Amino acid sequence: MKIVVCVKQVPDTNEVKIDEKKGTLIREGVPSIINPEDKIAIEEAVRLKEEFGGEVTVISMGPPQAKDALVEAYAMGADKAILLSDKAFAGSDTWATAYTLSQAIKETGQFDLIFCGRQAIDGDTAQVGPQVAENLSIPQITYVKGVDIEDDEIIAKRQLEDGYSVIKTKLPALLTVIDGLNEPRYPSIKRIIDAYNKEDTIQTWTVEDFEVDKDKLGLDASPTQVYDTFVPTRDHEPEILEGDVEEKVEKLIKKLKEEKVV
Repeated sequence: MKIVVCVKQVPDTNEVKIDEKKGTLIREGVPSIINPEDKIAIEEAVRLKEEFGGEVTVISMGPPQAKDALVEAYAMGADKAILLSDKAFAGSDTWATAYTLSQAIKETGQFDLIFCGRQAIDGDTAQVGPQVAENLSIPQITYVKGVDIEDDEIIAKRQLEDGYSVIKTKLPALLTVIDGLNEPRYPSIKRIIDAYNKEDTIQTWTVEDFEVDKDKLGLDASPTQVYDTFVPTRDHEPEILEGDVEEKVEKLIKKLKEEKVV
């Protein structure tokens, strides 16, 4: 079984700040991590490889420092990793990102399954995975919390607000996964060392290394335009109610009535 996992290196959002004058994220000095749901995708891919055999390839698009995310992915059990890094990709929105990833996946050859995290914590769009599936003309199942393989079919539990649905489809297919599907393993120290010492473990592809339409890359090809970026503000400070449980409930009800909530 050949499995591809799409991952993204993102800022640790607990430490992100916004430049209020420029309206952009301040990334300098902010640590980067693998998007949490992408780590779940890596873990599930490696688990399936261990059960059924095959190969796991991890692909990411980003600046050169995104190689660190791929080293971690390799250390978790991926067989090889590809970093798509070129100035031509800069400024891509979800549409241009999905196109670039799709073309890279085609370049890797035949595949059975693609895993993506549901969404990235620095964008929360949940669009790239489904767009990749659309570009590749394959079935997609989103919000996956359970995976089973039977012959050439995949059976997935898809999370709903009040439960889950069970969906079956033929392979190849793309799945976007959510927290709770598994518990990602710790990276292997030995494999981290191997990632830096072995050639071609982590490859870097530029725009010249795979077939792409250059008119569909980067900021100029991105239909999404950001109108404004701002830091959310709040008008009221939080208030902690004192007293025993009954007193707290009475105070809470009184305040809710004052605010005309109830």
